[in-house]
Amino acid sequence: MNGVNGARGVTDAKLLRRTFGVFPTGVTVVTVGGATPHAMTANSFTSVSLDPPLALICVGRTAVMHGMLDAGIFGVSVLAADQEAVAKRFADLSRPLGAAQFEGVDCEAGPVTGTPLISGALATFECRLWRSCDGGDHSIFIGEVLSMDHPAGERAEALLFYQGRFRRLEPERTGVTA
Repeated sequence: MNGVNGARGVTDAKLLRRTFGVFPTGVTVVTVGGATPHAMTANSFTSVSLDPPLALICVGRTAVMHGMLDAGIFGVSVLAADQEAVAKRFADLSRPLGAAQFEGVDCEAGPVTGTPLISGALATFECRLWRSCDGGDHSIFIGEVLSMDHPAGERAEALLFYQGRFRRLEPERTGVTA
């Protein structure tokens, strides 16, 4: 046995992915606008700081989105539980590139940057690239939040990703006793 407290050595990429997968995450669509708009599904999104307002995304170095973030502006749409089809659309590597990939997906232009944002999302953010740093086979892009919206309110449910599949939260049971 290797590692602390008998932990296995981290040499098996499939096992590492499965092990990371036991941490449930929200599902987002990251977008860039401009002459060649692009979108990708991502579950590596998190808040970083309230002052200044910062959030981060992690993008694989081989992803089309990676090079497009050099433009410095990006959007993040946090998907609702009923938006699994949108998540699958922007995760599909065979989808068309450019504006054609948005066909059939309801989007609106962000109020500050014009970046496409997914309509019906639980929350949306427009960000300006603040810093980027090495993250192994990914890059970590930290964005300063320029605008945000939380149109769905507190009662809407998020789309989750857990153990390699999209999931939904169980509805809360109120007033039920055993």
